[in-house]
Amino acid sequence: MTRSIVGLRCVRFVAKRLLSFPRVVHGVNVSAVTDSLDWDHVEPPAARRLVQGAIDAFAERGFQATTTRDIASRAGMSPAALYVHYPSKERLLFEISLYGHNAALEILRSADTGGAPADRLRSLVAAFTAWHARHHTIAHVVQYELNALSPEHLAEVATIRRAISAQIEQVLTDGVQDGSFAVPDLPGTTLAVLSLSIDVARWYTPHRGDPDALGKLYADLAHRMVQA
Repeated sequence: MTRSIVGLRCVRFVAKRLLSFPRVVHGVNVSAVTDSLDWDHVEPPAARRLVQGAIDAFAERGFQATTTRDIASRAGMSPAALYVHYPSKERLLFEISLYGHNAALEILRSADTGGAPADRLRSLVAAFTAWHARHHTIAHVVQYELNALSPEHLAEVATIRRAISAQIEQVLTDGVQDGSFAVPDLPGTTLAVLSLSIDVARWYTPHRGDPDALGKLYADLAHRMVQA
């Protein structure tokens, strides 16, 4: 069986499985985070409310269309109060992006518990996919508003993104070396595997099913893509 046929079957497999999830409703409630991240490290509480308000506003309206008044209103504060804690809405986006990317990286590192490359790949993809579903609101912000960051802040976040890519690429490399994976293009395949999980944040709502079930589905798909 040629790899092109395997790839086609993988596409059909995931399409069939995705269609089996309940249909998404129109008008996504971006505030409905399945399992919110812990923002207790942000002090004082007023600053924490601003972060949470910014996440919802950026996810709903996009960074460019969001005003400081909108963020402050969601936090139950006046627009002027925002500048007491953050010099700009870009700084808020940076704090959100930094924490979100670090949380995603930690998920991958925790999921890589050793063993055969195939098992490790499944574990990493399942955890990374479930994280992007479970935290779809913040994941949508950190993945799709990167261009709004200042060059300095983008460079800092990019360092974390490279570490995330390295986690997946290392597992693929190990699989190629032991003969369990057939991957002619490691960087390209790494990007493809990561994109599967990351794109979940673009369309996921709690109506689309259980994050862990989706993670298992994507883990199966990723393995089918690379198995020798």
